[in-house]
Amino acid sequence: MLWGAASGALELRAENGGVRVSGRFPYATETELAPGRAERIEARAFADRVNSGEDIHLLFGHDYDRPLASRAAGNLEITDTDAALEIRATITGSTSWAADFLAAHEGGLIRGLSPGFRVSKGGERIERRGGGLLRSVTRAELFEISAVTRPAYGQAQIEARAWDPNEELRRQLGPWLAGRRWRA
Repeated sequence: MLWGAASGALELRAENGGVRVSGRFPYATETELAPGRAERIEARAFADRVNSGEDIHLLFGHDYDRPLASRAAGNLEITDTDAALEIRATITGSTSWAADFLAAHEGGLIRGLSPGFRVSKGGERIERRGGGLLRSVTRAELFEISAVTRPAYGQAQIEARAWDPNEELRRQLGPWLAGRRWRA
C-alpha cells in the first residue's frame, strides 16, 4: 500500500518497502504542564547526546519494548538546529507494534512527537512568573523520542520528567515544594 500523511510535527511516507517517518520538535515554545507550571526547551538543549553519536531510539509510546528505529540500527537520523530537533527514520520489518503504530497513525490517532530526556546537572533555570513557575531546560540528555497520542507540547510534543527544583528555589517557595514531583 502506498500512502502518505502529514499533520503537525509527524509525517509518514511509504518509501522503498518501508515507511519514512519525519518529525520536528521546535525549540523555545512554552507549554503548561500543570496549572501554574510551565516549561520551555531552549535551542540545542539536546545537543550533547545528539552530537556525540550515542544511540538514541525512536519508540512507540515511550516504551523500550516497542522500538521503531535507532541510530545504532542505522535507521534513525537526528539533526539538532537552532530552530528545532528533527528526526528522520525508516520503519521496516513486521513487528506487531510497528504495524500497530502505522495503523494508528493512518487512522489519525497518533500524531504527536515526544522526546524522552533527563535534565543534566545545571541544565535548567526556574523562575517565578505571576502565580506560577517557568522551567527553562537548557541542557538535557536525550535518550529517545516517541510517537505518542497526547503530547505535553501542543506544537511539537514533549513529556516532562520528574522534576526536583534546586535548593535556592526550594527555600524561596517553602517546604510544600520539597520532594514534590510532577509530570504532564
